[in-house]
Amino acid sequence: MGTVTGANENQLHYEDTGGTGRPVVLVHGWPLHGQSWKDQIGALTAAGHRVITYDRRGFGQSEPQHPYTYDALAGDLAALLEALDLYDAVLVGFSMGGGEVARYLAKHGSDRIGSVVFAAAVTPYMLHTSDNPEGPLKKTEATAMAAQLTANRKKFFDGFTTDFFSAGDTLCVSEAQRQEAIAMCLQANKLAALECMASFGATDFREDLEQVTVPTLVLHGDADGVVPLEGSGQRTHQAIPHSELAVIPGAPHGLNVSHADEFNAALLGFLSR
Repeated sequence: MGTVTGANENQLHYEDTGGTGRPVVLVHGWPLHGQSWKDQIGALTAAGHRVITYDRRGFGQSEPQHPYTYDALAGDLAALLEALDLYDAVLVGFSMGGGEVARYLAKHGSDRIGSVVFAAAVTPYMLHTSDNPEGPLKKTEATAMAAQLTANRKKFFDGFTTDFFSAGDTLCVSEAQRQEAIAMCLQANKLAALECMASFGATDFREDLEQVTVPTLVLHGDADGVVPLEGSGQRTHQAIPHSELAVIPGAPHGLNVSHADEFNAALLGFLSR
């Protein structure tokens, strides 16, 4: 556990299991923080990996700092890798974190990276536009989400976490797990949450994905109602010809919690190959 200085002299909180195993850096989703990976940390360490989690700027225990663009967020990831002197690292980006993985490779290269995982990731481009008709997020929906978060963030996070962990109308986690996620959401700086929402909704990663050359796993649930498989995971897999696609049947967006065993099996299987 410690802090590193990010791309804009901001302090980032991280946790590191240590050891000599291959490093796995887990990049969390919005609006959570590093502890959202707790169901993966034990499985990865048991398999011999060194596991590093960190809190995105403005979330968890990391201080808020403008800007919240993906260039800045990828710069924070680069600063962490450099501070810990990591090589042959595995980057696992969940949801919003998949954007950091794509932008890191495009901006900073793969010298330190051995392989990557896009898990329920927002790549290649969430926003529905005339030149991105498969984008699953309409501008009106993005505007409504921002307005709801601004008006009453506790009410917004209550609804959001239900959608996050639901397959259709079925909640796939316990109420205790959902409440734990709400508590993480409420730790986020409000402005950071709003600006990161804008970033993951409107950033185009199509050119970034063209520069992904390391071994790649795309991992997604087929019941994801937040970042649908058809508009994201399948398209990311198609954009990276050498990638593997693992689809978990019946899994919602928050599949690393709701379907932790299946998620971990797919991740560890990929890392063992």
